[in-house]
Amino acid sequence: MTIQWFPGHMAKARREVAEKLKLVDIVLEIVDARLPISSRNPMLDSLIQQKPRLMLLNKADLADNRETAKWHDYFEKQGIHCLAINASQGKGINKIIPKVKEILGEKLERQAARGMKSMPIRAMCIGIPNVGKSTLLNRLAKKNMAKTGNTPGVTKGQQWLKTGKDLELLDTPGILWPKFEDKEIGKKLALTGAIKDTLLHMDDLALYGLEFFKEYYPKQLQERYKLSDEDMMLEGTDLLIVITRKRGFQEDFERGSVMIVQEIRDGRLGTYTLDRVADFEHEEDLK
Repeated sequence: MTIQWFPGHMAKARREVAEKLKLVDIVLEIVDARLPISSRNPMLDSLIQQKPRLMLLNKADLADNRETAKWHDYFEKQGIHCLAINASQGKGINKIIPKVKEILGEKLERQAARGMKSMPIRAMCIGIPNVGKSTLLNRLAKKNMAKTGNTPGVTKGQQWLKTGKDLELLDTPGILWPKFEDKEIGKKLALTGAIKDTLLHMDDLALYGLEFFKEYYPKQLQERYKLSDEDMMLEGTDLLIVITRKRGFQEDFERGSVMIVQEIRDGRLGTYTLDRVADFEHEEDLK
C-alpha cells in the first residue's frame, strides 16, 4: 500500500507556514495520541527549526493510557514539551496556556523587565489532517470559529483566532508529506482516518487492524466480536470472514471491512496505540 496524496492547497500551505513562522512566538504541534510519531510530519522539523514548540497528544481518550504516559516521557527526554489532551471533550485544554507561558518564561520576563506592554502570545497550530486542530482551536476560542469535520482536509486556509487577552492562534491546513515511503506509516494513518478512504482498499485496512489487535489487544478484539478461542487462531481473511458472518453481513466482506475499520476508529474495540514506544526506542538503539 503506497499512498501518495499531496493536493495543491497543501503545497501552498507549506510555503505559507514558512512565511508566517516569523510572526509567532510558539508552535503548537498537534498529533494523534494513538500514533505520536506516525502522525508527525517530518517536514515540520525543518520548517519550525528552533522556534519554541509544544506538542499536544490529542485524542488521548482513544489511546492506551499506558502508552501515552510512555510517549510523554519519551518526548520530554528529547527536550520537546508535551501535553496529553482530549480536545473534543475539553480535557487538558486548561493546561495549554500555562504551559505555553512556562515555555516562553524567559522571553516574557525580558519583555516585562524592559517595561514592554503585555501583548497576547501568538501561536501557530500545525499538524497533519484529522488530528483535531480545528476542534482544539474552537475549544480555546470558546466559539465555533474554525471549521471542523471527520474527514481530512477540512481547513483550507490560514486564519487568526483570538482566545482572550493571553493568546492568539493561527490555524493552518493539515499538511501531509508528498509520499509515504514507509508503508507501515501509511497503514496507521489510514486506519485512524487521516487519509481519505477513497485512496485505499478497506479490506486491506481491516486486515491490518485485525492483525494489530490480535497482537497487542487480543482480549478487546475477542470480546467485541464474541470470538471463540478457535476463532482467535484464524489468520487474515479467515478471521475477517468469521467476523463478517457473525455480524450478519453474510458474504458481504466489503461491508464487514468498513464496519471493522469504523469501529476501530470510534474506539468500539477499546483504547489502543498504534505507535509503540519500545519499537521506536529499539530503532534509535540500532542507529
